[in-house]
Amino acid sequence: MSTTLMALTGFIAWSLALLVLMELIRTKMVASKQIQANGFQPDNGNLSPFMQRLARAHANCVEGLPIFGGLMLVAVLANKTSMTDSLSYVLLWARIIQSVIHLISTSALAVSMRFTAFAVQMAIAVYWCIQLLTA
Repeated sequence: MSTTLMALTGFIAWSLALLVLMELIRTKMVASKQIQANGFQPDNGNLSPFMQRLARAHANCVEGLPIFGGLMLVAVLANKTSMTDSLSYVLLWARIIQSVIHLISTSALAVSMRFTAFAVQMAIAVYWCIQLLTA
């Protein structure tokens, strides 16, 4: 499997891990009768700040997947993974770092760090786009 496909699988696995964590916590809350099974808001708006950040971190992954994952798939389908392999793990780690920071804090410094991690992903995506379109 190419580095690009491994990183894409990692991106999907990270998104899934955030979802599984959220659903495990929600299941515990229902089982302990802290909330009714039908009492959840999609953004966890009626839950703790951590649960709200977790929902948003997961949503960020899902929102980014068509762009970042799409470019990776284009590279694979066009047999151009040589253009994406070198930065694919950088993109994956930037995504994980963004999510972890999101889960930990909403301080001004944390938000700036989170944006920096996202900016790295955007820069990589723009670079890949240009490379793939001009190949």
